Parts: sequence; C-alpha cells; structure tokens
Amino acid sequence: MTNPQLSTEKPALDLLIAAPRGFCAGVDRAIHIVELAIQKYGAPVYVRHEIVHNKYVVDELRTKGAIFVEELEEVPDGYPVVFSAHGVPKSVPAAAQARGLSYLDATCPLVSKVHRQAERLVDQGRHIVFVGHDGHPEVIGTFGQVPDGAMTLIETVDDAEKFAPADPENLAFLTQTTLSVDDTADIVQVLQRRFPAIRAPRADDICYATSNRQAAVKAIADQCDAMLVIGATNSSNSLRLVEVAERQGIPARLIQRASDLDLAWLEGIKTLGITAGASAPEVLVPELVARLAEHYTITEREEETTRETVAFKLPRGLEAEAA
Repeated sequence: MTNPQLSTEKPALDLLIAAPRGFCAGVDRAIHIVELAIQKYGAPVYVRHEIVHNKYVVDELRTKGAIFVEELEEVPDGYPVVFSAHGVPKSVPAAAQARGLSYLDATCPLVSKVHRQAERLVDQGRHIVFVGHDGHPEVIGTFGQVPDGAMTLIETVDDAEKFAPADPENLAFLTQTTLSVDDTADIVQVLQRRFPAIRAPRADDICYATSNRQAAVKAIADQCDAMLVIGATNSSNSLRLVEVAERQGIPARLIQRASDLDLAWLEGIKTLGITAGASAPEVLVPELVARLAEHYTITEREEETTRETVAFKLPRGLEAEAA
C-alpha cells in the first residue's frame, strides 16, 4: 500500500487556452514604432506614457533605450519622443512642434478613427456622449480632440439614465475601444431609448481585438472551473476579460506574469482557462504553463474562436528602418 505522505505524484490540471489572446495589431505596431525609433535615432528615445499597459513590455523597451515619462515637459530638448498607443490630446503634438521636438505618433489607428469621428460630429454641431472610463489615457486623448464642453463622459447605465443634455435632439455617441462589449451595449440601449435621435458610430468603436478576446473567454468559460487572465492592473481590456469570465459564473484572476500566481488559489481546480489581454506578449503564456507544470501534471489545448489577420501601417519616416 502506497504511503500518501511519500507520494510525489503531481495532481492533474487541464489547461484550456483561449485564442485569440495577447497582442493586437495596434499594440504590435506601437512597440515596433519604439524599436524602430531607437534604431533610427539611437538611444535614448523618450516615450510619453507607457507605450502599452504592460510592465514586461515597458521593461524590455527600457533595456533597448526607451525612457518613459508622463509629461512632455520631462523630455529634454533635442530628443525624439513617441506618443503611446492610447492617443494624446491635440495639445501634446502641438507643444512638441512648438519646441522643435521630433515625434512619432504610435496611437492605435482604431483610436485615431474615434478621434476623427469626434471632430466630424462636433463640426456638425452635435454634442458627443462618450462611453468610457474616467482617467483612462484613451479617454483623456479623445476629449483632447474637441473643444471643452463638446463631450460628456458616461461610465455606467446609471450615468446614462441621469444624463440631461441641453439639446436631446442633437446628440451622438462614441465609445472607448477597450470596453466590455456587454456593459457598453447596456449603456447604449439606455441612451437610444432615452434619446431616439442620437447618432451612432458608423461601426462599433470597441476594437476587433477587445471583442474577439471577450468572445474567446465566453466560448471556453463553461468548460472551465476558473480563469487566469495575463495582463496589467492598469490595462482596461485585461480587466474586462476578468469581468467577462466572472459574468459567465467562474472565478477569475488577473496576473501580470507567472510569478504573481498564488498556487493556493488553484486548489480544487480541475480545468483552468488561460487568456491574455491585448497588451500582454505571448511569451508570458508559455511562462505560466511552465510554472504550472512544475506543480501539476498538465494537459493543454487551445480553442480558437476566430483568426485575426489585421495589420496596420507604420508612420511615414520609419519605412527604411522596417525594411
């Protein structure tokens, strides 16, 4: 008879890995812009705000010569600066130009699309209802595209119910690109019920990658006992993945990387779902699997819900470095 105290057999754990996951085209482009800027100008290259919300990515770029600052005033004269993927108010590139700084705009093209929509709607005389999270860099950047007072932030269904515009017949709504698809739909439903004339965007502002990653979590949630999301605590799209999993009825945790995992949380778990936010590099997924394999006998499989083929062009001036 085997003595259980002497047994070294590891417990079994099934891993169900969501796809798509991890980097989206906008994040991949932004990181590449910083790398090519360092290649073109030499180190250091300054980056206003984290290029994307992921510590691993930021630390890797630091080793290559990137210096991250919060405000343009922290960039010394004569050095190039890159604006983050989240977008910046118009005042930031204007200030860079006034100082004669070379700059590259790594704003995700899907965020830039929202900026252009905001400008057009204001030009048409419409007041914009913007669905998003207060203080998020993308929200700050979008509000900075239009005059003060031209846009109102709505964060919740309750906000939408209480909103009292001066001209209810002359409204339009836009949204942050990294929101919960379900939460946003609930808010939009309230706005459209209360203000039937409100103009919707030509296409959904929530980006393809955010929607796809949330759909992938929903697709595997009913097969999992719990879900781990790899991503940063200040990453909106990663936090939304945790919420999506919990809404499907399973416990979920956000971790930045494998070393952050409290193994006690996995007690009693037989099937573990794994995904990664759009700013989390793929290398962090096998790193997590490897750590789990130290403590469990693992079987793993991937469930892909859609294949992503989106790619964005680099800014002019970096083509030679990319060649």
